[in-house]
Amino acid sequence: MSKRLILSVGSLLVLLTALPAAASDSGPSIGHELSLWWVAFFALMLLAIAILPLAAEKWFHPNKNKLLVSAILGLPIIGLFLYKDYHAVLHTGQEYISFIVLLAALFVISGGILIQTDLRATPLVNTGFLALGSLLASFMGTTGAAMLLIRPLLVTNSQRTNKVHTVVFFTFLVANIGGCLTPLGDPPLFMGYLAGVPFEWTFKLVTHWGIAVSFLLLVYFVFDTVMYRREPSSALEADRLEVRPTHIAGAWLNTPLLLGVILSVAFLTDKVVPFPTREGILISLALASWFGTRRELRQANKFTFYPIIEVAALFAGIFATMIPAILILKARGGDLGVDNPMSFFWATGALSAFLDNTPTYVVFFALAQGLGLPPGGTEVAATGVDETILIGISLGAVFMGAMTYIGNAPNFMVKSIADERGIKMPSFFGFLIWSSIILIPVFIVISFIFF
Repeated sequence: MSKRLILSVGSLLVLLTALPAAASDSGPSIGHELSLWWVAFFALMLLAIAILPLAAEKWFHPNKNKLLVSAILGLPIIGLFLYKDYHAVLHTGQEYISFIVLLAALFVISGGILIQTDLRATPLVNTGFLALGSLLASFMGTTGAAMLLIRPLLVTNSQRTNKVHTVVFFTFLVANIGGCLTPLGDPPLFMGYLAGVPFEWTFKLVTHWGIAVSFLLLVYFVFDTVMYRREPSSALEADRLEVRPTHIAGAWLNTPLLLGVILSVAFLTDKVVPFPTREGILISLALASWFGTRRELRQANKFTFYPIIEVAALFAGIFATMIPAILILKARGGDLGVDNPMSFFWATGALSAFLDNTPTYVVFFALAQGLGLPPGGTEVAATGVDETILIGISLGAVFMGAMTYIGNAPNFMVKSIADERGIKMPSFFGFLIWSSIILIPVFIVISFIFF
């Protein structure tokens, strides 16, 4: 590890220790006072992410320029709220730090596990990768599962010429939909757990998970079979000849560290330890992985910090610019007419695709609490949210986080790693076309079956 990186980590630890605990919410009145024009900064942030890679690809590629865009659009919002309500800035800043530290810990630790394999990239093998990732995502997090499996999946498909669709479906399943069975799977569900939803309650989503995952795996298998038959004979021959057995290295150290991250997130809540104790532990686990893993393992993994730095740079702007949008939704969300499970599913999902699914879940969870409970109790009655509405909120946040690259943080990380491997991934709008064609029919079916 370079001296610069060590100093950066040390500085972050000092910063974390110095920050006071933030208020959990801002005053409700500020959302009523804000003009909708303040949401324009967030809209411009989204447009920058969508357009600049196409219009100014060479300029936008360095992460320093991504951070520059985030600063230009985010600093006016930060300045406004430092004046009007600094608690909103402090609370968002702490959420951002917790968000990035968790993602970085999972990224570094999973990057220390080398799965050396080059199986034949048949439709059945690729579907098996996606099925395994969809299961692991609920128990080691969408970030952990995605970072663990994306590299061996790309190596397995390295001889094939048609592989963009495989990364797209991997993003749908492993980086998003697969993570809905436990609060550890996806950050929105963890926020519900912190708000009082029982840990085991999310297992009630297993039927929804099974239908969505099974349908997408079937669609992928058929699609990949068609693409496999279009491969040139030279690619298929190279794929057949370059097969090598599976070998896993680095797991003896990094698997316990990964378990440590999961346990820290599950049990070291704000009610148990003050901010930033948990974040400090996560950084320590990541450092243990970095120093304890042989460098040649990460080199073989083609591990670089570019993807996590890209996420940190872009999401700094997203977190900053979405402060007004979140506060306006909290203050005026009742005017949207969202008052039943289906409307909560689609409203939560639609905004999760563009606002990031974690804060969107929090907003609609609060909105649902304001509706009041129907007669009769359920195991989630203590949260003040009707169970069928909570199902809609949970599924909308997790499932529709797959709609865009910014709906869930692992999406951008998977894209970045694929880009680094020379795979020309779809643009922001290109990915949205993929997700609209493939995912929306699934969501419509789920709506009519369950809501």
